[in-house]
Amino acid sequence: MSPDGLMLFDGVCHLCDGAVRTVLRLDRAGVIRFTPIESPYGRQLALTHGLDPDAPESFLFFDRGRPLTKTAAVAALLRRLPAPWRWLAVVDRLPRGPADAAYDWIAANRYRLLGKRDRCRIPTDEQRARFILD
Repeated sequence: MSPDGLMLFDGVCHLCDGAVRTVLRLDRAGVIRFTPIESPYGRQLALTHGLDPDAPESFLFFDRGRPLTKTAAVAALLRRLPAPWRWLAVVDRLPRGPADAAYDWIAANRYRLLGKRDRCRIPTDEQRARFILD
């Protein structure tokens, strides 16, 4: 079965970790789950869907089993959040080329701009049910 509502993210990236913490705070219904690309499951998903787990260029968001990247992934994730946050999914209406180019620039410079950790953050006991770490 393909995952749904799952965010595969770079667990050592401060930007990515900030996005996860934000989604955890906004998604009170708990519809979005997470797996770091550094986990065994995350590595497998990355390789299966064409991402280099050692140098990811995007996160993946699985929307009804479809693996999405870049702007499409951001929009699909936003659609799962409550209003008013889901309204930001209009990012999907932007021309894909320029929007993905902006995404690519941020992704390529994320460590330089915001830094990275030595290892993945451990979710709290309260958050653990929303993470797939194996």
